[in-house]
Amino acid sequence: MSITVLNGLPAHVLFVHFVIVLIPLSALAILVCAIWPQASRRFGLVLPALALVTLASVPLATQAGEWLEEHVPSNPLVHEHAELGDGLLPWAIGLFVVSVVVWWIARGAESTPSTGPTWLASTPFRVAISVLAFAIATGAVVDVYRIGDSGTRAAWQDRYSSSATR
Repeated sequence: MSITVLNGLPAHVLFVHFVIVLIPLSALAILVCAIWPQASRRFGLVLPALALVTLASVPLATQAGEWLEEHVPSNPLVHEHAELGDGLLPWAIGLFVVSVVVWWIARGAESTPSTGPTWLASTPFRVAISVLAFAIATGAVVDVYRIGDSGTRAAWQDRYSSSATR
């Protein structure tokens, strides 16, 4: 069962705003925490919790979007938007997985004595995680932009006047 209509309007229109906000917010938080270990320790479980909420919002928006696609006239722009939207879930999963790894590294670094670096605190490992975090965060944000742009075109192209109507 999915939520398709809220207050008489398609739920997709509301749910996409969660995705538009949460994907970049999660991406930024993951990057900061991957690069700056103290931030990761301060964020604690909030980081993977944020990424989990982000992950949950994607199928919610996608399912509501699939319902909406069946209830609007068919056109190539709507189809393109739906196809692009289907590709966001792997990026959201990647954000969640990396957030858990970053949190786990910070947690492990906290519990190890400061007498010497362990493999968790080693520079090559931290650099590798930071590069992975950057790649996934960038991919997710770019994908959200592409999906949003195609959705905007599908909803608004040729449906407004370039000059004021008053």
